[in-house]
Amino acid sequence: MGTSTGTSTGTSTSTSTGTGTGTAEAPGGQGAEERPHGVLDLRGVAGAAFTVGYPPDAVVVVSGLPGAGKSTLLRRWSGAGAVPTVDPRAVHEACEAVMPARLPYAVYRPWARLEHVRLLRSSVRRGGPLLVHDCGSRAWMRRWLAREAARQGRQLHLVLLDVGAATALDGQRARGRHASARVFARHRRGLDQLFAAFTRHTRSGAPTPAPEAASVLLLDTASRSRATAVHFGPAR
Repeated sequence: MGTSTGTSTGTSTSTSTGTGTGTAEAPGGQGAEERPHGVLDLRGVAGAAFTVGYPPDAVVVVSGLPGAGKSTLLRRWSGAGAVPTVDPRAVHEACEAVMPARLPYAVYRPWARLEHVRLLRSSVRRGGPLLVHDCGSRAWMRRWLAREAARQGRQLHLVLLDVGAATALDGQRARGRHASARVFARHRRGLDQLFAAFTRHTRSGAPTPAPEAASVLLLDTASRSRATAVHFGPAR
């Protein structure tokens, strides 16, 4: 994939790959397409609405804090189900539906997680584009998924939503689902370290903290809202 460029009203950010570095700027026109190349950091970069482009069989993992807007972005990008999406919440609810109401989720959580892994594996093996909802704080999960994708000749691409803890907590309240304080704190620690590592990478060319990903796209609250669609296929 090549690095796309456009006219930005904000500050441009650097992208880097294993073979070199370049400059990427926010798209300058409505409907422009950004194809992430290496690490593309659009946090704090102003611009118009844009489409994110990926290869036709890409596995795209969208990560961020609980309440960061992952589900909202995935619904927008999936095109009313046109692009398959794997969401652990859907697996949780499917398992919950067949278990006695009095049984705490903690009792059958291992089964739900196993079903989620099985669904991920079968979805990757089915071929075609795939969107994946993931917390992002578990590097081992990304590495495993990248290996599964590589066995099918596919690549994993990562989208990280950096919206801040306060915005994420507001998002939880808006959707009426709350992660426990312990779970939220664990995810926050892991993601804060990941965001800090990517900031060092874009500023100084430090090694990428997610070498398993063919590309990484970093979005904040504003750029998340401007990423209106995703396109799987040749560059347009």
